[in-house]
Amino acid sequence: MLGFKTTTPVQEKTIPMVMDGKDMTVVAQTGTGKTAAFLLPIIDKIINTKTDEHIKALIIVPTRELAIQIDQQMEGLSYYTPVSSIAVYGGTDGASFSMEKTALSKGADMIICTPGKMISHLNMGYVKINELQYLVLDEADRMLDIGFYDDIMRIISHLPKVRQSLLFSATFPPKIRELAQKILKDPVEVNIGISKPAEKILQIAYVVYENQKIPLLKFLLSDNLVRSVLVFCSTKKSAKELTRELKKQGLSAKDIHSDLDQNERKEALTQFKNKKLNILVATDILSRGIDIEDIDQVINFDVPNDGEDYIHRIGRTARAEADGIAITFISPKEQSGFLSIEQLLGESIHKAVVPHQFGESPKYNPKKSFQRRGKNFRR
Repeated sequence: MLGFKTTTPVQEKTIPMVMDGKDMTVVAQTGTGKTAAFLLPIIDKIINTKTDEHIKALIIVPTRELAIQIDQQMEGLSYYTPVSSIAVYGGTDGASFSMEKTALSKGADMIICTPGKMISHLNMGYVKINELQYLVLDEADRMLDIGFYDDIMRIISHLPKVRQSLLFSATFPPKIRELAQKILKDPVEVNIGISKPAEKILQIAYVVYENQKIPLLKFLLSDNLVRSVLVFCSTKKSAKELTRELKKQGLSAKDIHSDLDQNERKEALTQFKNKKLNILVATDILSRGIDIEDIDQVINFDVPNDGEDYIHRIGRTARAEADGIAITFISPKEQSGFLSIEQLLGESIHKAVVPHQFGESPKYNPKKSFQRRGKNFRR
């Protein structure tokens, strides 16, 4: 029904270990099939050990969008099973809160939650979690970047000490290793080729002045063959301004960021997924964990803050067996940041010629930099 024919590498390495009851750290990028790598074995184990209505599995994620996505995949994978699930996240109405309370107090099998909302329920004292058997932290590095470390540890303090715990992360810096040491017992480590974009992504960069970005983007999007484009901006302000400019040109575009309420964000995503919307202008809220198929192009209107963000952004295209194009605009002040990205990738990204009608463009001549305690120092 879901079209699975073969396992991905992360599924092949992870599923047997989960079935054996091992705690695990799994380092894998978005788009590698990691969600099914933990959902499928946990569903199977719940089916074979199901004895009551207590919560059996808790999956903690950084954003409501990822919680919804995993719950949707769970719905498909568990359709012909008795395993129940619910997504618990902020920004919902009273009816949703009541439904969440019922599931948490009377017992759904699997809870997919964001940290803050789960703590709100735990503080009210009705969460039935004493029989929990499986804990999954998905996109753990992202959760720590957002500042959820304390929330995660508070949630874990409510859980049974005897459980199977799985930690999934796109990167494995010291702070993730420290977290793993605190919450996992003798974990197995699986590392699936991080920090490399999919080979089928054609990466291009344009070196431009800041005031050339919008005209160049309009020019690139004027091609009628463009069906599905995800444009990333570094700030909510630039996402809003850019969307207004694209709409003035008659382009089918919407912006999505944290200023929108949940229903507005969901509606924009649904229209984009269903190809009723050609261009989605987003902040990094969408760079990780959102499963949107058939995106033709990803355009970085602003250079991402670091190499990992770049990889996650452009990883929205060339999913599965498809090809994709990733374009990045580099202003003079962003050149050092882009050089750092190229150094992480171990290769130079092709610099395309800016069309002559946009006037003279800057040369790519970045100053090499390094980071110390969160500040940039020039060499």
